[in-house]
Amino acid sequence: MTDQTQKSNGPKPDGVARRDVFGLAAGLAASAAASGLARAADAPAAGQHNASGVPGAPEVTDVIPTTSGRVQGLVNAGVHTFKGIRYGRSPVGPLRWMPPQKPEPAAVILDCSDFGAPAMQMATGATAAPETDFGMQMSRVFSTPSDLKIQNEDCLFLNVWTPATDSRKRPVMVWIHGGGFAYGSGGNPVYGMEDLARDHDVCCVNVNHRLNIFGYLNLADLMGETYRSSGTVGMQDLVLALEWARDNIAAFGGDPGNVTIMGQSGGGAKVSILMAMESAKGLFHKASIQSGPGLQVGRPANATKTAKALLDELGVAPGDIKALQAIPAETLVAAAFAAGKKAGPSPIPGMRGGGGGFSFGPIIDGVAITRDPFTPDAPAVSAKIPLLLGYTKDEMTIFMASEPWFGKLTEAELAQRTPLLGPKGAPLIAAWRKIRPDYSPTYLWTAAISAMFAMAGSITLGERKAAQGGAPVYMWNIVWETPVSGGVFKSPHTIEIPFMLDSWRRVPQYVGAGAEPAHMARQIAGCWVAFARTGKPDGPATPHWPPYDATRRATMVFDNRSEVIDDPHPELRKILQG
Repeated sequence: MTDQTQKSNGPKPDGVARRDVFGLAAGLAASAAASGLARAADAPAAGQHNASGVPGAPEVTDVIPTTSGRVQGLVNAGVHTFKGIRYGRSPVGPLRWMPPQKPEPAAVILDCSDFGAPAMQMATGATAAPETDFGMQMSRVFSTPSDLKIQNEDCLFLNVWTPATDSRKRPVMVWIHGGGFAYGSGGNPVYGMEDLARDHDVCCVNVNHRLNIFGYLNLADLMGETYRSSGTVGMQDLVLALEWARDNIAAFGGDPGNVTIMGQSGGGAKVSILMAMESAKGLFHKASIQSGPGLQVGRPANATKTAKALLDELGVAPGDIKALQAIPAETLVAAAFAAGKKAGPSPIPGMRGGGGGFSFGPIIDGVAITRDPFTPDAPAVSAKIPLLLGYTKDEMTIFMASEPWFGKLTEAELAQRTPLLGPKGAPLIAAWRKIRPDYSPTYLWTAAISAMFAMAGSITLGERKAAQGGAPVYMWNIVWETPVSGGVFKSPHTIEIPFMLDSWRRVPQYVGAGAEPAHMARQIAGCWVAFARTGKPDGPATPHWPPYDATRRATMVFDNRSEVIDDPHPELRKILQG
């Protein structure tokens, strides 16, 4: 056999390497070659993918040529799945904090049967370490505790799911994970896109990229002109991944001329920023921002102060880039947490940052990012891009449910906390009392913060996009409540993801059992796929969905019986915009 097979993953921490059938196959192939039994062929013939001849053995895909080299994955229940495709060179050593570079094409067939390494993570609290039995179950929805075991700077990998590697030119749906700019990966179970590809005949991609101090550390004023864009390299990674899709996705049955980028929470902010980046122009054609409206990015001066605090914690002098690059990744993360702790906690109870008191995120660097995404207006570079935009009813419950006060807050304690929300706090809580008279003080508190967190920014972003007039924006709000854990979460941040990605079957501990999750997926995935195909989210299981504007404010409200409501809860909107 003339070809070898290797993992496309980069180096892993000791004892954590992932191995499966491809590693075994490589060993068997080498042995067979030595005894003269190997078949001399570069790739299996079409349809001859179970080389072992054993029923139930993993089926393998065709070998697909890409700019990264030839790749081969597995066929899972009819979906051709390629995990851990390298789209960028390992950003380590002298490439740490540098713009991403395309990889040299591998000379061997790349094993793409398993996910590439997640980026280095900066997660805290129950996100990083489950505190309850239910938290342990949820770690198989959002698998940050597992990501922490195998995190690696060498993280520039993406995943592809497709019904077939043919020439059908299917819509391409690209998912950008959440976790702020601090943690997360495409390998989380809820982000799996296999069922979406199979059920809706679309080509799906999700991606890992640099995060936190590795993706957004502004060294421009501390380490010289070479590092003038170090504060945005995580976003530059995403542009490179989209370039990879443009150059390669046709070989996977996708249409490079019909790419939809989608993201939730931090992923939504990343989509917002991509819509304002000149380097991303032409790489996508539709966008979805979910509970993560990115109106602005950071400023260099504040980011420089944060970077200087990190250097001080490490004892590294400005200008000594070699010393900084020589420090192990784990040491850098520990120092960032230590420096962040000195900066102090969030003043709002229950709000936990991924980087302690510091926020590592993209800035206007004048190179990759030259303006705020949607302030003061919508960016001209994406004027022709249709947009899906929305938020959930109870965003903050998923963050606060593990707090000791959750479910126990008294009216007196609510009154004591309300001033922390500023002048809009008391009016918001009063408005929510009228809208949801059944809400306890705990849920009034979380509802007020939820409205400030995602509803306010989504409305502002939607207004600015609609006013631009170049392409429609479609607003949504999900009020369906998950029944799990006694209904404690109601309509939390992230709840639309298992429905729009059609991954709901894989996370019953989050969406519950019975007919309702399937029905919600038919509605929501149906709308997202219709949008990816046509630019209009008129799905087969929902009513006609008109565009949003500042006059009618048509909003799709997702529930067991979804409906379009004009300007839902105007009293909240007026307070938020006051």
